Amino acid sequence: MSDFLSQFFSPRINLQEETNWATDFVQNVIIPRLPEAVAGHFSVELGTVLVMVAFAGIFVAVVPLLPLVLVLAERKVAARFQNRTGPMRVGPWGTLQTLADGIKLIFKEDFIPPQGDKLLFLLAPYVIFACSFAVFAAIPFGDGIPIPGDFNIGIFYIMAISSVIVMGVIMAGWSSNSKWSLLGSLRSAAQIVSYEIPLGLSILTVVMLVESLGMKQIVASQDGGIFTWLIFRTPFTFIAFFIFFISSIAEVNRTPFDLPEAESEIVAGFHTEYSGMRFALFFIAEYANMFAVSAIAVTLFLGGWQGVLPGYDFLGGFPGFVIKTLGLVFLMMWLRWTLPRLRVDQLMNLCWKYFIPISFFNILGTGIWGLIFRHDDVWSIGISCAIIYVGLIGAYAVAGRNLARKPEPQASSV
Repeated sequence: MSDFLSQFFSPRINLQEETNWATDFVQNVIIPRLPEAVAGHFSVELGTVLVMVAFAGIFVAVVPLLPLVLVLAERKVAARFQNRTGPMRVGPWGTLQTLADGIKLIFKEDFIPPQGDKLLFLLAPYVIFACSFAVFAAIPFGDGIPIPGDFNIGIFYIMAISSVIVMGVIMAGWSSNSKWSLLGSLRSAAQIVSYEIPLGLSILTVVMLVESLGMKQIVASQDGGIFTWLIFRTPFTFIAFFIFFISSIAEVNRTPFDLPEAESEIVAGFHTEYSGMRFALFFIAEYANMFAVSAIAVTLFLGGWQGVLPGYDFLGGFPGFVIKTLGLVFLMMWLRWTLPRLRVDQLMNLCWKYFIPISFFNILGTGIWGLIFRHDDVWSIGISCAIIYVGLIGAYAVAGRNLARKPEPQASSV
């Protein structure tokens, strides 16, 4: 326990582990295919740098395609919920609609408020865009698939990078020289900073069980099938998963937590004054964040690339990881077109009065559970699943009783 605490409070980045995959690729793939005269003088260090630069280039080129697909998927999901067809004109079944919208935004006028702060106005979308995509560098998509940021504090890196997004939000609102944009940015900053607390505390329950901040180590600890996934490992991580997922929805400003887009003001929040491709960067970053937080939830609680059945690759590997992640993304879209928007006081009450105390309770319960069950075995997982099942039945009974209760008649005001 003392070794874990010393590692947690003074973490060190393992650079050798970070560049190992690139060095192996150079030594085992590139150098054997070079002519002997060149291979004898080829520097492994230079090859490692070139491989990492090429991999980062491919990464930056492929990842921005995700928002194009997710925007189209959301428009189709919204159309299905509202009993309509959605975009159908551009491409077969409307599949090229988002590409056409992107081309349109490229050629639209790039408006900059004349009385605003031009430098901050130009930098804000790039700060949000860069931080949103930098999170993907530490997400393990599959066993054997190299990731740019494979170091031993992966989840700490993700939390640090995602926290910088709030700076871009404040920059966008302040530099627009608009009271509506400023109010939207302040609401968004308060929301993001508040919900980072229960989100981080939920992650801490996973770190306490795995005793590691590395993303690959967290996935490797869930390799025994669905019942060894951390969501079922203890009753407290089961609760922590839902707090994490709901807090992540608030982090990315999705409905019912999209308070920056206030109905009373009929504006779009902190990016009201943006147009053209700079507005598209905010839009792309939002959908990239949706996929990123869903992928992190899958990695921490739903087994990552591990399969459902031990010894079988069902819902495992890279395809299984993507399927589970897209399932959570679809759930976010489902909630958007189902639930009404919360008021700002309801939003803050949910965080500070409920999520944060429950998160501290989860940390305490996880610590006690670890003292009682020092090793995960059939008995500990069985007891955990039984408690979760009884808790779900009790919650369902309480919710059904409250929904079936008839409202009391109100006195007439006439």
